[in-house]
Amino acid sequence: MNKVGALMSEHYFSQKPQSGSSPKTWKYQLRKSVYTFTSDVGVFSKNEVDFGSKLLTEQFREPSISGDFLDLGCGYGPIGIALADHYSDRNIVLSDVNERALSLARKNAAQNHVENTVFVLSDQFSNLTDLSFAAIVMNPPIRAGKKVVHQMLEGSKAALQDHGELWVVIQKKQGAPSTKAKLEELFEDVVVIARDKGYFILRASNV
Repeated sequence: MNKVGALMSEHYFSQKPQSGSSPKTWKYQLRKSVYTFTSDVGVFSKNEVDFGSKLLTEQFREPSISGDFLDLGCGYGPIGIALADHYSDRNIVLSDVNERALSLARKNAAQNHVENTVFVLSDQFSNLTDLSFAAIVMNPPIRAGKKVVHQMLEGSKAALQDHGELWVVIQKKQGAPSTKAKLEELFEDVVVIARDKGYFILRASNV
């Protein structure tokens, strides 16, 4: 494949983006706090915090159990960083397969002075196998396909502590009904927490 073809086939879930770097920095308010974020080419949502991530961040509520949180497929980190800032007594693991995205997430945590974060380069749960979480948040990579998304849901089920919670944002047109059905196969309790502009916030747990 030539270079142009390689770039055309490249996605934000590529491990090593080959596209030239062209970072962009902006300020954005989440949970009543203003953050400075930098994103880049080859990373999901380069120009602003996408609406789904914003909605998930605003709707999330911590579970009653103690333990760490995981932002799976964290991108440049807006969800995990905002939650780490808001829940400063928790450790938040931010994980992504995309090396450029994870590097940006680390930079964004530092420039927002958020320290209760850990960064793990991982294809789904490949490098997270020894960890368990009180909550997992996910804005899944829809373009990776339903099979990958469902694998992420299954992996999340295995990585949650007893009574832990999985929070997912997904658009109706991009598979919210099938995602909800898959969650209902895996979990005892699945709730639609919010719907806004075609986005669903789903919370799944074992009661």
